[in-house]
Amino acid sequence: MMQPRPPQGYYDTTAAPALRAGLQGESRADVCVIGGGFTGLSAALHLARAGAKVVLVESQTVGFAASGRNGGQIHSGHRKGQAELERWLGKRHARDMWTLAEESKALVRSLAAELAPDAAMKPSLIIAAHDKAALRDLESEVEHLHRYYDYSAAQIIDADETFQLTGAHYHGAKLDNGGGHLHPLRYAYGLARGAEASGAILYEHSRAMQIETAERDITVKTEHGSVTADHVLLATDAFSGDIAPELAPYIGHVESFISATAPLPPDLTAQIIPSDMAVADTRHVLDYYRKSDDGRLLFAGREGYWNLPTDIAAVVRPKMLKVYPQLRDVPTEYAWSGTVGITRTRMPHFGRLSPRVLFAHGYSGHGVALSSLGGKLMAEAAMGNSERFDVIARVPARKFPGGALLRKPLVAAALFTFKLLDAI
Repeated sequence: MMQPRPPQGYYDTTAAPALRAGLQGESRADVCVIGGGFTGLSAALHLARAGAKVVLVESQTVGFAASGRNGGQIHSGHRKGQAELERWLGKRHARDMWTLAEESKALVRSLAAELAPDAAMKPSLIIAAHDKAALRDLESEVEHLHRYYDYSAAQIIDADETFQLTGAHYHGAKLDNGGGHLHPLRYAYGLARGAEASGAILYEHSRAMQIETAERDITVKTEHGSVTADHVLLATDAFSGDIAPELAPYIGHVESFISATAPLPPDLTAQIIPSDMAVADTRHVLDYYRKSDDGRLLFAGREGYWNLPTDIAAVVRPKMLKVYPQLRDVPTEYAWSGTVGITRTRMPHFGRLSPRVLFAHGYSGHGVALSSLGGKLMAEAAMGNSERFDVIARVPARKFPGGALLRKPLVAAALFTFKLLDAI
């Protein structure tokens, strides 16, 4: 029987946290950042490096939620392909979104190299086609990127080469050498260290309870203190609606399940993702996986929306064994879950609650890179340059259907439909 594990599973046991005090009493800052994930930490880092006085409050610990529990995969672009974005947003806006997404990957690589070399950044991402129709879609996407965006880092590979790189059977894949993967919690800790070294003050176990806007100041009230600031940046992703109820209709919750095997023996190391790239498939409810720097397979499969399981390993393991049946005798040593914030459009949702209260959330599975950039863009906007922030803020947002009581079951029903489509 598996022993109880920390909420970040394998990541928590292989990263070294710093202990931080909670906020007590009153504090003053130029900017108060709410949330200690990638978005908030990046915002605090960039603000502090620009000379602003920054106070960040986190309800738990740095990297506690999705930023410290995710698959660690770095994707190109957005959840919607560029051709679809062009039809929806227009070619100019779509190109601006692509440019920002490209910057987001470069930003993660730069920050990880500088602040979190232990995050074990590795290159390349394989998007594996689970059927022939998915492969045709990938081929069309890569051709579009080649022709109109001069993006040569992506290429289509056939079933044999996909097997050589992954050790798994697919119809083919998109090999994106512009993607990659890393240890997300170590990366979050590196961002936190960098922000503090630049002068930002980070408080943990300091849940923001209320945002009060006055004529000249904004006050964030926590359980045991408050921060008065000129600007407030809300960086709480899936939990944005807890402090700003007006945002709740725009953000859905999906629970993603991840497991980590014991270190693979040498013969299986050579069979399981011999390329050491990250892999994600093309299903609506996708499998995504990679090897850790100590030789484990980190595998995510299935999602939950309601009545979440207590034995996560039992949920994920059958999916893993379907891809890699040779792992049947390798034990699962860690299994954990994390809440992913998704939007109805599957695009990031940026905006303003008031002229000096900004928010960014809803990365919908592309958050490792996009959230790091999201924090930087919020920092720019707080310092008076909102042009790049507004590129994403102009993407139309759509509410999920239903009120407070019906929204979750309706979202769950819609996402369950995608599961059924995967089975066809």
